[in-house]
Amino acid sequence: MSKIPIIILAAGASSRMGSAKQLLNWGGKTLIEHTLQTALNTISNDVIVVLGANYELIRKKITALSITILHNQEWEQGLGKSIASGVNYIMEFNPHADGVLIILADQPLIDSAYLNELIQVFNPSKNQIIATSYKNDTYGVPVLFDKGYFKELSKLKNDKGAKHLLTQNESFVKTLVPPIKNVDLDSKEDYDMLYQANFKK
Repeated sequence: MSKIPIIILAAGASSRMGSAKQLLNWGGKTLIEHTLQTALNTISNDVIVVLGANYELIRKKITALSITILHNQEWEQGLGKSIASGVNYIMEFNPHADGVLIILADQPLIDSAYLNELIQVFNPSKNQIIATSYKNDTYGVPVLFDKGYFKELSKLKNDKGAKHLLTQNESFVKTLVPPIKNVDLDSKEDYDMLYQANFKK
């Protein structure tokens, strides 16, 4: 098994969606259950989910899974605070981790095989960052950070997440292209369109 824990960021209030998108249906499961199962099917042996808004509502759906559930009570500060919550947990309870793979709860087309590929191309203790490539020469999540970035990740606070670390350490960034177009479900229209494309054939 890999010494790369996975952090799933799922703390947001889904304001543009109009309801808790973590609980939307995705092929007979909730979106968060689907994402957690994807992570559990990888070679990682440590899956952590960071919840915030709608904590109790979501937690009830996932307590049966072999995961760690964290409650980010300062979720309104944004993605950065959720990343910091997860990384601080790893630093305390998994000190032998080689790095961390950060994924989002609203990218349902990302599969276990792609997450495994990110983990397998990673070379520990080289300050590597393995990021997902997008069009227009941009990159982002899912993203794997070497443990050398833990201290900086543990202090994040704002909604920009860890993007500045990728920019500041560009020479250490390696990018991979996912086998499918990676889509974030930010709105009800995004969800309806993607659901229709995948389950209404």
